[in-house]
Amino acid sequence: MRSELKKRDKITAKTSWPRILSWCSYDLGNTVFSMNVVSLYLGIWIVNELGGLDKHYAYANAISMALIFMSAPFLGALSDQAKRRMPFLVVATVICVTFTALIGQSPTFLENLIQNLFNTSDTSTKIYLAMLFFIVANYFYQAGLIFYDSLLPSISTESNRGRVGGLGVGLGYFGSLFGIGSGILLLDHIGYTGMFQFSAFLFFLFAVPCFLFVKESHTPSKLEKSMLSDAFREVIHTIENVKKFPGLGRFLIGRIFYTDAINTLIIFMSIYVTNEFGFSTDTTVWYKNIQYFLLVGVLSSIASGFLWGYIVDIFGPKRTLNLVLYLWFIDFTVVIALALFDVPYADVIIWSGAFLAGISVSGLWVADRPYMLLLTPPKFVGQFYGLYSMVGRFAAIMGPLVWGVIVNELNWGRPAAVGALFVFTIIAYIILQGVDDTPRDWPPEMQVDYVVEPPRGAMGRSR
Repeated sequence: MRSELKKRDKITAKTSWPRILSWCSYDLGNTVFSMNVVSLYLGIWIVNELGGLDKHYAYANAISMALIFMSAPFLGALSDQAKRRMPFLVVATVICVTFTALIGQSPTFLENLIQNLFNTSDTSTKIYLAMLFFIVANYFYQAGLIFYDSLLPSISTESNRGRVGGLGVGLGYFGSLFGIGSGILLLDHIGYTGMFQFSAFLFFLFAVPCFLFVKESHTPSKLEKSMLSDAFREVIHTIENVKKFPGLGRFLIGRIFYTDAINTLIIFMSIYVTNEFGFSTDTTVWYKNIQYFLLVGVLSSIASGFLWGYIVDIFGPKRTLNLVLYLWFIDFTVVIALALFDVPYADVIIWSGAFLAGISVSGLWVADRPYMLLLTPPKFVGQFYGLYSMVGRFAAIMGPLVWGVIVNELNWGRPAAVGALFVFTIIAYIILQGVDDTPRDWPPEMQVDYVVEPPRGAMGRSR
């Protein structure tokens, strides 16, 4: 009887294809930023070109994510109270692309200020300015995602939300390819600072259709003074509710550890491979080129995503996630062993690490999402997926901090930092064994009369 109430709307039930694609175009643009700035060029520019340390990039990541972790409830409440997301999205995007374009620049007044305060050299000043600009850019990139995800109800219904969001994720993968491809073609001609500026331009270019053609379905309302306290009260209430549903809290704790490990590895992979295996951005030596290395990872992730979907349907999310974590165990072992031991052709074998990491990343997010959905009462999907996103942000603080401390404060080296991430993955695996994926028989008061699909922020890539 319950299943008869459920319906699944077609993807254009609420709006037209042009508006849906305009919304998705933003995802394509912000993925260029994520790939070119966060994952690929900024880290190796700071460490390899300027002579900075891993901890400089690590702490800049951690600071920006700590700021967004603390302010996300307020930002969400702000957009909810105003019932307008687009103005906030435009402002966040403009600030993000502006500060992205400033990375590598040294405004005289800021340069003098830093040198007078900290008595730094010209190179150190450039590193600190780059860190400052990146912290601002990454903060507003993450803030923009909150407003962008909140636009999804304006172009989708409850029962087609997952499919519309999934389309955005799919176009996002093309953003990764576009970002890597642009670097292969342009880096030698415009340099790293030119790539930051070009990536900022691409982000803004692909964001413009969303700004122009996505129409919000809500009318503006007056902001209430109590919105901040209401937002934090809602967070506390959500956390308290987790205890009522078996397995949900344990799953979220496990998710902190595996999200921490995988996202941190993604952030530092380019630094690790260029410094431990002698890769570079030189396209004439393709088999030791970091862009091609990451390209293999992205392509294997795209290709395997469809297969992982079938595996989840056949074996369930728990066994699939276990399999994915086994693959990560192998991948971590490979990248650590090749760096520590004198293995013949290590710089060739490491390519298997890129291939396996791409497959494993795809499998992680494909299994992770339905696992969370299975543990969540349909009535509370939106509420608990907000907590799910908070868990991801907390992990994004902890991972870079651990990396920076191990590599530079303790001087244990990068393989030891990857070893710590390996341990986090093992901890996640142990915690998750206490969570089953048996379908829940939720009582009528926790049901809804449509097919439940997760909010956009839960999909595809970790937020």
